[in-house]
This record gives sequence, C-alpha cells and structure tokens, in this order.
Amino acid sequence: MTTTLRPTEPLQQHPDGTRSRRYQVCVNGRPVGGVRVSTHPEYGHGVARLEDLHIEEPDRGRGRGTVAVLAAEEVARGWGCRRVEISVPEESAAALRLATALGYVPRNRNMAKRLAGAPPELPPGSTARPMSEDEFGPWLADDRERFARSMITRGVPEAEAYAKADEGHVLLLPDGLATANTLISVLEHDGTPVGTLWVGLEMALWPDAAYVLNVEVREAQRGRGHGRTLMLLAEAQGIGAGKGRIALNVFAGNTPAERLYSALGYEPTAHHLYKELC
Repeated sequence: MTTTLRPTEPLQQHPDGTRSRRYQVCVNGRPVGGVRVSTHPEYGHGVARLEDLHIEEPDRGRGRGTVAVLAAEEVARGWGCRRVEISVPEESAAALRLATALGYVPRNRNMAKRLAGAPPELPPGSTARPMSEDEFGPWLADDRERFARSMITRGVPEAEAYAKADEGHVLLLPDGLATANTLISVLEHDGTPVGTLWVGLEMALWPDAAYVLNVEVREAQRGRGHGRTLMLLAEAQGIGAGKGRIALNVFAGNTPAERLYSALGYEPTAHHLYKELC
C-alpha cells in the first residue's frame, strides 16, 4: 500500500506573510487522515510548522502517520524551509512518541495548575513590590539576553533568537511597566532584592489563566527557596486577578525548574519540538 499526501486547497498566502496548505493523507487514494503545513508567523519563511496531523482510528498503528510526517517535511523543504516544528498536546502520547522517533527534539513545554482558595502567603521575611523604572531597563536587557540564549542553545539561529526576544517585548510590554494586565515584581528577603517575576493576566492563548512569562532568582541568592516563593507570589497574583489557572513555559533540560513546578502541582499541557531539515 502507498501512503501519500493530496492537497485539499490551493496554497494559501496570508496577510501576515505566512503560507499554508492542507492535505489529505491517502492510502492508495483512500483518505485516512490529514495534515496542515504552514510557515511560522514569528520565525518567517525558513521555518515550517506541522499542524492538525491526524489519522483515522481504523488506520492507526500502520505507519500512516510516519509517512505523512515525512511527506509533509518534503513539502516544507520544497518551500525552502530549513527547520520544522510541531506541537503535541500532553494527552497525545502516541504523537509524542512518533515525533521523537522521527528525530524531533524537545525545545520546551507548557505546564499549568488549577488555582483555588485563598492566595498563598509568602514565607517570613519575604515581601514583594512593583519593579521601579530605574530597575526596568537593566531587567529588560537581562531578560532579552536570557531568552535569546535559551533559544540559541535549542537550535534557533542567533539573529532569529534575538529578533523573537525583541518582538516579544514589543508585543507584551508596549508601555513598559505601565502595560495593562502586566505585573512585574521584585521579591525581597529581609530587605534585599533576591529575584523578579513577570506575570501576564490577559494572554490570548490563555484567557482564563495568569501566565508566568519570566521568573528569575539572582545568582547569588539561588538554592535558598526563593524560586518557590516567586511561584507562590505568581499564584497569589493570579488568584487576586480572579484567574482559575496559572500557566508557564519551561525549556527542555531545565531540570531544577521542572522539578520545582512539578512539586508545586503544575502538570504538562503541551510539548513543542523541532527538527532541522538537511
């Protein structure tokens, strides 16, 4: 039997500059599933995304998904893409195994936690305050560098990584510290600044959740429980804003952060992987 992709629409050119096309996955001409190939809205024409990949139940477990992904990668190569990315929901264990088997490398994952009850209290000696304007500039520069370096070590070219960091700041902090639905806090312990927290309260992909955009403990203050305190602060801010969940992103390989989030009750919701196209 031969598994192929059959276009179900003309190539779509979108106002944001991306392109996309939907395909049926066919076995000897019989439709058994589908996939959408698109270029990345943030990284541009050089990066493709595979979305909505599905194989109908009677045809699962027969290698149809494997061939469909490989064929979709060829479409991306034909568009001139040098990298392809895929996102897999936590509940799709089979899809995650397939992506890993085909050479996709984990880059990051989303985690979330339900919020209920009274806001948690911070440990004795720990207090939080809004970040000052004098602190904002240096913090923004450090956040840019940290984010870009995290992306670079996970396969994103340097220019793209810094461009994404800058675009994120323009999008999420258009008015700096005065940006609506944004909380940037400094955690102090016994009067000494020990870390910072950036929480968004109105994220398009997480309308019911507070979203932890950045949490950072100063290097000299690490290993003293301040990371946990910052996460408790984030939960308190989410509950104070009336949110039912709190969510975050964690990069692959950040084992201390993953352990902390898991210990605090966060659960994975989606995995994001990438593959270089040679």
